Amino acid sequence: MMTGPVPATKGSDVDGNGAAQLVADHVLDVLDFPKPGIVFKDLSPLFADGPAFRQTVDAIIEAAPEFDLVAGIEARGFLLAAGVGYATSTGIIPVRKAGKLPRATHAESYDLEYGTATLEIHTDAALAGQRVLMLDDVLATGGTAQAAMALIDRTGASVIAFTVLLELAFLNGRSRLSGCPVSALLTV
Repeated sequence: MMTGPVPATKGSDVDGNGAAQLVADHVLDVLDFPKPGIVFKDLSPLFADGPAFRQTVDAIIEAAPEFDLVAGIEARGFLLAAGVGYATSTGIIPVRKAGKLPRATHAESYDLEYGTATLEIHTDAALAGQRVLMLDDVLATGGTAQAAMALIDRTGASVIAFTVLLELAFLNGRSRLSGCPVSALLTV
């Protein structure tokens, strides 16, 4: 896998040869979704653009520390984890919403900026000592990421880095993830 520190450039944590601009060029603001007053950052155009998606995956891998598994948080984190897992021949852990996994699970509930939710992973998703790179599309308040990390910890594995495409710095979600390196391709 990859080794080395995560560089910080131009307001983002990951250089990735223009990754910040790539994300900025592909994000759309959707007003009042999923409820009035929320501005949803839609990265679907990035995922739909094959060359842009490939460049994004390459930027994540380039900046990542050495890892054994990739965890993707439902749902857009799955897309990133699939790309990174494929490119590095690494296994993937799906971090799912409650009730979506068929076998024994660990569950963790958390608060969102617009409600509450529960995440789950299979109890055997990772082995003790494995290093997990966690991926998601957006870091907002940090509740989802914090819950996902707690689930990985329960398996005995450890999240060695958390990477997102877009960080909403004004929501200060990074502060909830102390002890884990956090990187974003674009921070706004």
